[in-house]
Amino acid sequence: MDPLVKRELQRVDPDVPFRASPSHRHHTWARTFHSRPELYIQPETTEEIQKIITLARKCRRRIVTVGCGHSPSDLTCTSSWMVNLDKYNKIIKVNSQSKVVVMQAGIRLHELDKELKSHALAMPNLGSINQQSIAGAIGTATHGSSTRHGILSQSVLGLKIMLSNGRTVSCSAEQNLDLFRAALVSLGALGIITEVTFRAVPRFNIEWQQSLVPMESIKADWESDLWTKAEFTRVWWFPYIKSAVKWRAEKTDKPLRSPKGSWMSGRLGYHVYHILLYAAQYIPRLLPVIEKFVITVQYGNADGKNSTGSSGVADGHAGLLMNCLYSQFVNEWAIPLAKGPEAITRLSAWLNGEEGSRIPFDSKGLYVHAPIEVRVSDTSSTTPRPYLDNTVPDGPTLYLNATLYRPYNLDPPCHERYYEAFEWLMKEMGGRPHWAKNFYQVSSEYTRQMYPELPEWLRVREEVDPEGMFLGDWHRRYLLPYVENMPLLPLEEKETNRERATGGGVDWSGEIPSKALSPQNSEESFDLMHGVEAEKSMMLDAGMDEDSIMLSRTE
Repeated sequence: MDPLVKRELQRVDPDVPFRASPSHRHHTWARTFHSRPELYIQPETTEEIQKIITLARKCRRRIVTVGCGHSPSDLTCTSSWMVNLDKYNKIIKVNSQSKVVVMQAGIRLHELDKELKSHALAMPNLGSINQQSIAGAIGTATHGSSTRHGILSQSVLGLKIMLSNGRTVSCSAEQNLDLFRAALVSLGALGIITEVTFRAVPRFNIEWQQSLVPMESIKADWESDLWTKAEFTRVWWFPYIKSAVKWRAEKTDKPLRSPKGSWMSGRLGYHVYHILLYAAQYIPRLLPVIEKFVITVQYGNADGKNSTGSSGVADGHAGLLMNCLYSQFVNEWAIPLAKGPEAITRLSAWLNGEEGSRIPFDSKGLYVHAPIEVRVSDTSSTTPRPYLDNTVPDGPTLYLNATLYRPYNLDPPCHERYYEAFEWLMKEMGGRPHWAKNFYQVSSEYTRQMYPELPEWLRVREEVDPEGMFLGDWHRRYLLPYVENMPLLPLEEKETNRERATGGGVDWSGEIPSKALSPQNSEESFDLMHGVEAEKSMMLDAGMDEDSIMLSRTE
């Protein structure tokens, strides 16, 4: 451990535990990125989180908060301090009458569901997985697929955030509104979210059914009832056979009923498909054949006509989840729902080498994985709206998700060319990328164009973290304004190296250029400087708890 850190550990609240490991190797769930944090810290109390932040400020370290690492990008990579809240995961309070639940922010969604189930409650909507922490799911604008629901943060009533000066701020629609709107999609750049107040719903089952249909019938029903007939709807599009799996679900009181499955949906099918994808790494033209084979086994034919379907009744939480199968790149964009048929038609033409795509990249010899996931949400009535909400503000939103599997952690050969064309089309459609996914052809200038309220988010971010304790290269690349030769913030981490990782993926390294204490400054002078900066933007409110602070907008 660094001598400076050892020294400060003896000075800062020595009776409060500092649960840190210097040997942790971090990787994303998909093993797309790896990094070696200097310290990996798992606090169990609010006092421990406060000690971490105080030490980071004194020792000039950046902090990255990470949950399950499901984002396949470098958003959570650091060579500085990594904080994991898996042990800060308690339910604080449940009001069964109002259905309001208060929880520590590290609780995973599957843990939260178990607690809610004991009170006959549930989350109103879910994404594809339940491994994320509640703070991570909120902070990256996680969504499900329903025009009757928005993103997950729509159900958040209030948050508590510990800022870079170690103080805890409460925020909600009634209190510190600007901070609340910034924190609802925080991307880990404001502070450490410590507490979430959430409105649940009564426990429910869902009755679902899915069938294979021609893609043309999906587009024909687009403007009628495709997305509104049922509460939950998903489409998985298979571009080479030009068919799609349509999945719909409604809430029900019926008892649970498991579906009949083929061998392809079991353990054997899992390994067979994985091996086939691996073979296609070396013979990419096999992918259209593999797509047809897999669909024929599961649905009886591949053209979507007179195919067999399936149905079942599932617990609402479990039924909304999806098996992500293998390591993968995930490139998902949000566009207006009305532009969906055009986007799908043009992408289909490009992938199949047909005329009419108007995408200025050559697709010859390029073969991609299936399916392309098609989902929806509607946040047009959401208030207050997060500053960095990537959905359409005045109508329903369509999400197109171009997933590429990484069989046995190998990058598919089509990766760069496919995503270059896909992102070009999405940007022409006025799209915004999902913050937690892989995207490449995006600059901070494009982000400013697509997010008119980004300056407000940046203003709040600067007020609550003036030294950049929670900033990294990912944030600089996509969010912060680019000014040539502009110096980094004092605690901001800069990427220094990427190299191929053993076993696949990328090893990421970074540094904090101004981390070292200069000869004329002491740790105390840094604290004093930080305190002065904090006073510019914060003041104590006599009407709030002693450990809370209220933002004062700096003119």
